[in-house]
Amino acid sequence: MPLTEPYDDHLPQEDPVAHDGAVGDPDSGDEDAAAAAVSSGPVGPAGEPTIEPEPTLPEPVRQRIVALTAAVLPTLPGDEVPVPLRRVAKFAPNRRARLGAPAIAAQLTADPLFRQRVTARVLADAGDLGAAVVEGTAPAAADPVEVAALAYLARPRGWRELIDASGAAVRAEADSAVVAELVREAEQRATRAEHDRAVARVEAEKLRDELARVREELGQLREESRQLARTLRETQARERKATELLATERGRAARASADVDAELRRARARLAEAEAAAGVARASAKEARSVDDARLWLLLETIGQAAVGLRRELALDPVDKLPADFVADAFAEQPGTAPAGPAARARDTDDPARLDQLLALPRAHLVVDGYNVTKRGFGEMSLEQQRKRLITGLGGIAAQTGDEVTVVFDGAERMHGLPPAPRGVRVLFSRKGETADELIRRLVRAEPAGRPVVVVSSDREVADGVRRHGAYPLGADSLLRRLARS
Repeated sequence: MPLTEPYDDHLPQEDPVAHDGAVGDPDSGDEDAAAAAVSSGPVGPAGEPTIEPEPTLPEPVRQRIVALTAAVLPTLPGDEVPVPLRRVAKFAPNRRARLGAPAIAAQLTADPLFRQRVTARVLADAGDLGAAVVEGTAPAAADPVEVAALAYLARPRGWRELIDASGAAVRAEADSAVVAELVREAEQRATRAEHDRAVARVEAEKLRDELARVREELGQLREESRQLARTLRETQARERKATELLATERGRAARASADVDAELRRARARLAEAEAAAGVARASAKEARSVDDARLWLLLETIGQAAVGLRRELALDPVDKLPADFVADAFAEQPGTAPAGPAARARDTDDPARLDQLLALPRAHLVVDGYNVTKRGFGEMSLEQQRKRLITGLGGIAAQTGDEVTVVFDGAERMHGLPPAPRGVRVLFSRKGETADELIRRLVRAEPAGRPVVVVSSDREVADGVRRHGAYPLGADSLLRRLARS
């Protein structure tokens, strides 16, 4: 490859201006040294020096020459560095040989004076090895690449032979590496072949064992086949016997079916007779029930007239206070006993229409868990606005139904500044240490057995508590929808 190619990173193979000769003095700074170097080469027939083609450089030698030149390039004075290499001299050490290789190779080829200046510093750094190369000899233990690179730069007598010897050594090393690689591959193939043979032997042993096992299983299968054939013959004989028995049983079943049909006809006749007798019994029972209803009506009329007379005789006036009023006054400080038979009043339903049905009962008492309802329906309002809106709506229900209405709020003490409650609505606040849920349960317990009490709360604990005392628990949504409808 020519040294002067602009994009080659290696030294050239030909130097059209280089000659064999001694190294000039790089410190002289004139062109006489370069001329002397040229004149020291071979002389032609006309007495002029001849230009010999440069030898072919092995790749490692080319790279080493560029590396040596790049290493000493920054040490040269600025005026001794050729213009094309001044920018390369400023590169970092690791980039100088890699990026500046084309320019360095071209300058070494075209500028013998520059090559002599580089050679002087390279030989100074090489020490004894450089002196030996200049004398035309090289130690046997020296690196042939290093010797060839120094010989190319210094160009002593016999430098071409040194480069040829270096090329031969490099090729020998390459051949040795190739041979070593081939030997290593051969050893690997031999190892793999030995491993494959071992695996094949193991597989063969496994196959022999598998063959023995298969033969043994084949013998067992043959024995089982003979047993199955014998069993099949026995089964076929039993099947023939079963077919004969089946025919016999079918005959018996046909006779039994005829008997059952006859019995069914007799049962249907008896059923018709029983239905006729039942019709007569129902007519008689209806007549007896009519007589009992008449007697019961007469008894109730008698009891009603007796109750009116008893109330007139006892002179009982209408009461001024209802049971809930006593709870509101004393907050049931003395625990009372649960009324008998509470389950008779309990109803578990969340149907919104159920509220209207329960309020239609005579003398019904509506108890409302205040904040439970307002926070579900008017949670965006303040507590005062919630209470006012609920109490106003309950006043309308009390006016429409005429029922007793009590609304209970949580509070350590009665709040002041509340507007007067509508007629028929009782407003209560729980005391300190007591919750509205407990006050509601006390109100329910204070009512007499038989009176319809409706408790509106979405609190499951409240609903379960009042249900045990015979009240009707309803969800807050039923009352909210009733108020929206009003």
